[in-house]
Amino acid sequence: MKVVIVGGSGLIGKKLSNLLRQGGHDVVSASPSSGVNSVTGAGVEEALAGAQVVVDVSNSPSFEERAVLEFFETSSRNLLAAAKTAGVRHYVALSVVGADRLPDSGYMRAKVAQEKLIRAAGLPYTILRATQFYEFVGGIAESGAVDGAVRLPPAQMQPIAADDVAQGLADVVAQSPINGIVELAGPEPIAMDELVRRYFSSKHDERQVVTDTAARYFGATVNDQSLTPGNNPRLGAIRFEQWLGA
Repeated sequence: MKVVIVGGSGLIGKKLSNLLRQGGHDVVSASPSSGVNSVTGAGVEEALAGAQVVVDVSNSPSFEERAVLEFFETSSRNLLAAAKTAGVRHYVALSVVGADRLPDSGYMRAKVAQEKLIRAAGLPYTILRATQFYEFVGGIAESGAVDGAVRLPPAQMQPIAADDVAQGLADVVAQSPINGIVELAGPEPIAMDELVRRYFSSKHDERQVVTDTAARYFGATVNDQSLTPGNNPRLGAIRFEQWLGA
């Protein structure tokens, strides 16, 4: 089966490409570095020709509100149009758990806009919403850095390893489209402030993590429901302590 991975040169794209190739699929890794630009449309129709499945794991190079919205809307329109022309049988996209619960976040609003375009396109689809990756914990820490300390809310999260996200996407590719959303989370919930404390401990980072209920998560106010999955999510296998040790 021909599978085109848009954003195939990124963290998840590379891992997913390896998994699918090991499974015997004909994988095309599509990204600007390979001559496929989903924003300008360059190379998109050629890359998708003959594809049965498209997996969009691309990400905006800028998180500025207007730029990120323009990226996901323009890119999705180009990809969906080319997928319809190619007769793609399953359109898969990676999104974020809680995207529709954080309207203060320009990034989350952009992901919701992307999801809306996919649902309206008339293609068989599956949207996989994943929780935050372990690999991004350092970025979460830096987002709360103030005067030598790190101020973070105690909101619950259920972060996941990128390897488990790639496996979750591979599982979705192997299944029929559900024309809906699947949630994927890590194996254990943990408060954001405690997550970063554990991360700092493993890195021997002596900065203090201050629990601050008023602190924001990349500009958004969060609570225990904002970043955690609903009932019966799919779960990854790698625990945070395992990932830190590796």
